[in-house]
Amino acid sequence: MKIRMFNFLLLVVGVHLVSCNAYRSTESINSVINLTTEIPAKANSWMVNRFDKDAKTPSVEAKRWTDKNQVMRTYFKTDTSGKLHLGLHANVAEGLSKLKVTVGSVSKTIEVSNTDAKTIDVGVFETTEGYNIVEIEAIEKSGAVVADIDKILIGGPATEGKLYFIKDDVYFGRRGPSVHLSYDVPKNKEVVWFYNEINVPEGEDVIGSYYMANGFADGYFGIQVNSETERRILFSVWSPFDTQDPKDIPDDHKIILLGKGHGVTTGEFGNEGSGGQSYKVYSWKPNTSYKFLLKGVPAENNSTDYTAYFFAPEEGKWNLIASFRRPQGSRYLKRLYSFLENFVPATGHISRQAHYNNQWVYTTNQEWVELTTAKFTADATARKESRMDYAGGVEGNQFFMRNCGFFDETTTIGTEYTRTANGIAPDIDFSQLEVPKK
Repeated sequence: MKIRMFNFLLLVVGVHLVSCNAYRSTESINSVINLTTEIPAKANSWMVNRFDKDAKTPSVEAKRWTDKNQVMRTYFKTDTSGKLHLGLHANVAEGLSKLKVTVGSVSKTIEVSNTDAKTIDVGVFETTEGYNIVEIEAIEKSGAVVADIDKILIGGPATEGKLYFIKDDVYFGRRGPSVHLSYDVPKNKEVVWFYNEINVPEGEDVIGSYYMANGFADGYFGIQVNSETERRILFSVWSPFDTQDPKDIPDDHKIILLGKGHGVTTGEFGNEGSGGQSYKVYSWKPNTSYKFLLKGVPAENNSTDYTAYFFAPEEGKWNLIASFRRPQGSRYLKRLYSFLENFVPATGHISRQAHYNNQWVYTTNQEWVELTTAKFTADATARKESRMDYAGGVEGNQFFMRNCGFFDETTTIGTEYTRTANGIAPDIDFSQLEVPKK
């Protein structure tokens, strides 16, 4: 009787152990691996070239991992140091694959031969707080596919604090957090012109970056890296009609083109509000300061005219980009700001930054006023803590912003910064600027 009761208790305890280890593989039910958190692999991973892991080009967005020269990198952040328990939820379609899994400076090798997805224990690693990278390389494969990995599983002391990774809104999460600087404009001043400069350091001109210089209540103006061979100057104005499709905008809410500069393409845009857009393909260079000048004045029939000019030191003159009339509201320039964003999810794992220098406004009192204070903010991806790789601040007489790349330095949203004043107003003869005409 006592023997039967003892066996029964062992059975009950064994069932309890199985139920508490839902993420453990069946082969390691008695191991020390304790996996408590699932990280979606597709949302938080990028495929890079084995031979050029630090390239500033987009990652490979392969639907199935078939190329042994691709390396999978998964990112997550912890606020606790310690031992990290690691596993993969994975399978192969056929054959056997041997994978090398690296965290920090330690690597472990596992084999995947199961055709149905299941948990495979990798091992225990020592980590420090901050962003961690799980790097997976293919050593051998006998089938067409290296492996299908849908979850990275973690646990252990290193995960007992707060964890940061992309859980939803995958598209914006993979793009990375957008960051902004809102400038403190003197009260009771009507601003006609907004002047700003941007300098992108060497190596920070990453594909998908939009370095926006002159933002205002109704639009934005800056420079982009659109591909390995194309860069643009972009100026857009939102319609007052709220829609994502420009075809839905009524005639009395449409943005009207008043004129554009040489080589500038104009049209409409959607999917982030809608309105009028202009761009000029221009091969701007890093480590070079480019100047931006924006005009905003009340116009006829309760409308506002916005005009953008770009100064390239290579040409030594101000060039008209475009001029748009926005209906349903008459005003001078309001809510001046700059931002840095990434619009290509495949480069969301690469950091980029820029310096924003020498901000001034010209008022209806015909005076230049220097803007030396700005508030740092970030978008919903940052505020919901899907990504924590965002920063901004001041270095002497210039502001800076940085985002993406899974770096550890995070700037508190809402922080105000004051840069050192330059004290020398822009030398611009407004009468010499090209007058917009169709």
